[in-house]
Amino acid sequence: MAGTKNHDYHILPPSAWPLIGSIAALMTTSGGVMWMHGVVGGVWVFLAGLTGILFTMFSWWADVIREAKAGDHTPVVQLHLRYGMILFIASEVMFFVGWFWAYFDFALFPAPIEWSDGAATVLQNVTSGSWPPEGVEVINAFELPLLNTFILLLSGTTITWAHHALIHGDRDSVKKGLWITILLGLLFSSIQAFEYAHAPFAFSGINYGASFFMATGFHGLHVMIGTIFLIVNLIRVYRGDFTPRQHFGFEAAAWYWHFVDVVWLFLFVSIYVWGGWGAPVHGG
Repeated sequence: MAGTKNHDYHILPPSAWPLIGSIAALMTTSGGVMWMHGVVGGVWVFLAGLTGILFTMFSWWADVIREAKAGDHTPVVQLHLRYGMILFIASEVMFFVGWFWAYFDFALFPAPIEWSDGAATVLQNVTSGSWPPEGVEVINAFELPLLNTFILLLSGTTITWAHHALIHGDRDSVKKGLWITILLGLLFSSIQAFEYAHAPFAFSGINYGASFFMATGFHGLHVMIGTIFLIVNLIRVYRGDFTPRQHFGFEAAAWYWHFVDVVWLFLFVSIYVWGGWGAPVHGG
C-alpha cells in the first residue's frame, strides 16, 4: 500500500525551527558585533536574537519529546541519536583542545621569537621569558581547585547512581541522584565564581591570565549548561517521561556531565598544578 511505513526509521515532517534558529543566530552575532562597536540598537538586536535562539531550542526539543512519546524513537532511531550525541561531545573535545593548545604553547615556549618589527619586545614584556611570568602569583591548586575537583568527581558518581536507578525502575533514587548532582554543580559554579573574584591576576594584559580564564571559564560555562540540562531532566522525571527502555535525554545529559568532569581533571592537572608549579602562591 502506498505510503505504508515498512522501516524503523523516523522520517521528520517539515519544520520551521532550523530556519528560525538560523535567523536568530545571525541576529545574535550581528547584534553582538553592533553592540561592541557602539552601534545604536545593537544590544536590542543581540537580545532579540538570543531570545529567538532560546525559543527555538525550547520548541524544537519539545517536538523531539513529543516524537519520543508518540513512539517514533524506535531502537534504531535511539541508536542514531546516541551517535549524534557522541559526535557532539567529540566536537566539544576539539573545542577544548584549542584552549589547551594555546596554554601549552605559552607555557612551553615563553621566550619570544626575535622579530624585526619590534613585536618581540612587547611579547617579552608579557611573558618575561618564563612561565608563569615573573611577578605573577598563582592560585593555590590544593585549596579551592582541589575542593572543586572532589565536588565534580562526587557529582559523577551521583549521576551514575541516578542512571542505574532509572534503568532498574527505581524512580525515587533517580530523583535523589539528580537533586544531589544539580546541587553539586551549583556548588562548583559558586566556588569558581568566588575564585575568580579573588584571583591575583587579571584577564587582560597578560597571556597567563587570558589563557587561564578562557580555558577554565569555558569549562565553567559548560558546567552551567550541564546543570540546566540536568534540571530539565529532573522536571521530566517528575513528569514521568522516562522509562527503563527509553531515556535518551537522560543518558545524553549523563554523558555530557561525565565529559565536563573529565575536562576539569585535565584542567586541574595541567593549568592549576603543572602550570603554576614553582610560582609564588597567592596568600601563601
